[in-house]
Amino acid sequence: MTKISELFTYSTLSERKDWESVLAMQHCTYLDRKCIKNRKSQAHIAIGTCTLKYGKEENDVIICPHRLLENRKIFIDCIHLLTLHEPGNELHIVSEVSIPGGSIDYFLVSARNGKVKDFVGIELQTMDTTGTVWPERQKFLQEKGIEVDAIESKSFGMNWKMTAKTILVQLHHKIQTFENLNKHLVLVVQDCLLIYMQKEFSFSHISQNTKIGDSMHFHSYELKLGQENLYSISLFERYSTNAEGIAKCLGLQAEANVELEVILKSLEGKISNFTLLRI
Repeated sequence: MTKISELFTYSTLSERKDWESVLAMQHCTYLDRKCIKNRKSQAHIAIGTCTLKYGKEENDVIICPHRLLENRKIFIDCIHLLTLHEPGNELHIVSEVSIPGGSIDYFLVSARNGKVKDFVGIELQTMDTTGTVWPERQKFLQEKGIEVDAIESKSFGMNWKMTAKTILVQLHHKIQTFENLNKHLVLVVQDCLLIYMQKEFSFSHISQNTKIGDSMHFHSYELKLGQENLYSISLFERYSTNAEGIAKCLGLQAEANVELEVILKSLEGKISNFTLLRI
């Protein structure tokens, strides 16, 4: 049975889907454009994997952050953090904005007459995988009667530790900027990833009784299988803290050289014969 739960935003449990057409279009309904997760060896081919089954219980784990954009729910759930928003203001969603400390995935902006009145920063984080999901994708297509190339025996895994550690380090860099501006930053994750972070890092001081005055908010979403075997996300839990709280998460549980470890991991993933300096 396939470990692909959603391909090109469609549930693999759907019996009525024309998978040949889906494969030909390579369309992401959440981005309203071609899927941008391309295969490295064949850049014109989009991988299209949104969600995978993983673990003994085969839970559905989201691996593409764009999957979280379903019906723009995550932005609607942040409107209350626009404390200066007023009736008559326009709401805008702006992507990929650089700030001191890094880049923010999205900003929810309240504006009037072209002038920004308030904003909330929104970061999306889903699970990073190890290995390759390509063979599982090809197996599923083969099950649907679509001819594919020879299927490799390689497998995939979930990089829980590095995913959680990396996003906490990034938040540590960015939250100070928002706190200095008296603005809010929201991390949007699937519930299973937040549960892992709570187990592996110090989260006991982070309150589920969210405070509008806190600069850092966590929104976790549950992925549910509903009618007609379709998946949907829904807000599951909310937590909040501040810059000191994020530092405490890392200070108690993470290694002293957590930032160095993240940098080294990134560099090690990029070095190859193509990057070798030849003298």
